Amino acid sequence: MRFLKKSKQILRTAGTAAVLLLSACAGKTVLNPETTPPEILYNNALDLLVKEHEYTRAAAAFDEIDRYYPYSRWALRAQIMLAFSYYIKREYDDSVIVLDRFLQLYPGNRFASYAYYLKALCYYAQLSDTDRDQKMTQIALNALNEVVRRFPNTPYAADAEIKMVLARDYLAAKEVNIGRFYLNQNEHIAALNRFANVVENYQTTRHVQEALYRLTETYLILGLDTEAQKSAAVLGYNYPSDPWYKRAYDLMKKHVPASIAKE
Repeated sequence: MRFLKKSKQILRTAGTAAVLLLSACAGKTVLNPETTPPEILYNNALDLLVKEHEYTRAAAAFDEIDRYYPYSRWALRAQIMLAFSYYIKREYDDSVIVLDRFLQLYPGNRFASYAYYLKALCYYAQLSDTDRDQKMTQIALNALNEVVRRFPNTPYAADAEIKMVLARDYLAAKEVNIGRFYLNQNEHIAALNRFANVVENYQTTRHVQEALYRLTETYLILGLDTEAQKSAAVLGYNYPSDPWYKRAYDLMKKHVPASIAKE
């Protein structure tokens, strides 16, 4: 599922990147960067990337433009496309290095919005399943939020907001997983903190229902019946037909019958 989303994402990014480019002419000729005009080098590199899918050679060709013609307008485009070539190759660290350098040197350049977006995609592409550490997910979420904050009325921001939904969902799932682990280890306060974090900070994710149930469960274990009832009530009010509410209701009825209104 995630690899399918990643493929679609790459195609969308390629379409976005295309607006930066001039149409290229086919050419497999090895060009001498010292004597070849930068626009010809650029079109040749573009051919390697788009038509021939020679991503490694394309990256090298874009890099040559930046090295031999650093003050030309083609060098700016070449830096962006070098980062994009690394992204296509899944060499995300190299892509981020190039993008950070570009943004440091040209923060107000018209390609800056795309640079921020591509940098966020590099992190987003490295999301791992929720059984693993989610440090990269948090980095991706921060980078996506930066795109939305800096460029709110752009297609980049619109796509970033969509991707932020999944990133938040991953972080919420990880918090619930850790909370369940603590609960099984009878570390109830630690578990409580994890579930409360989901309820407070990830309210729009699909894991908030379980977090509310787990809060109810943990409060009952700790003997905090009133707090348990509040969590169950919030779950019932917001998700009355959710299976997690049915479980919370049954749990409350079993442990604190007097606090449950009869149906």
